[in-house]
Amino acid sequence: MTALTSIWPLFGLTLTTPRLVLRPITDDDIPAAVAAAASGIHDPGRNPFSNPWTELPADSLGPNMAQWYWRCRGQAAPEDWTLLLGIWHDDQFIGCQDIGAKDFATLRTVSTGSWLRQSVHGQGLGTEMRAAVALYAFDWLGAEVAESEAATWNAASLGVSRSLGYELNGTTRMSWGNKSVDVQKVRLTPATFKRPQWTLQVKGHEAAAKFLGAS
Repeated sequence: MTALTSIWPLFGLTLTTPRLVLRPITDDDIPAAVAAAASGIHDPGRNPFSNPWTELPADSLGPNMAQWYWRCRGQAAPEDWTLLLGIWHDDQFIGCQDIGAKDFATLRTVSTGSWLRQSVHGQGLGTEMRAAVALYAFDWLGAEVAESEAATWNAASLGVSRSLGYELNGTTRMSWGNKSVDVQKVRLTPATFKRPQWTLQVKGHEAAAKFLGAS
């Protein structure tokens, strides 16, 4: 029987840090992802996402998340891709770290976003998983820039960025659900990156990079 990874090479990619395993979310992982999100990600009224998907009713959250995972897979191409990596800690699904790019072969620039279930906040896991994708982007994919953004009130996200060496890259005004919010953009390069003391372990890179047009 043909292995699924030979058809969709991204499913063979795994990034491992001292405490975390990051790998693309499969259909079998979706129920765990929905349960993690439904358990709570942020305090009420402090939604860190411009698209307030976490505020959907319980019966809509799962279908919305599944559609997003399927859409990102279905639209993936070397010219425009978003890689959604599930996060496992002690064999438990605790969140998602995404990394994406447009025209990567020319721009060598990636963008990132993430979420973690609220019960594991404050343990440095958000920093560890962002460091993992920065390491993967720079050392394995050959990226030259990593970008991110957060609402200016989101001290936790901006603190992660600051701890890893991201530099402020201007602010903009965005529609945040039904509100207008100031958003801080940040930018990281190999020269400014404050690398962790641990080494990232990577499996399945060559096939994934070829699929993404980043080999």
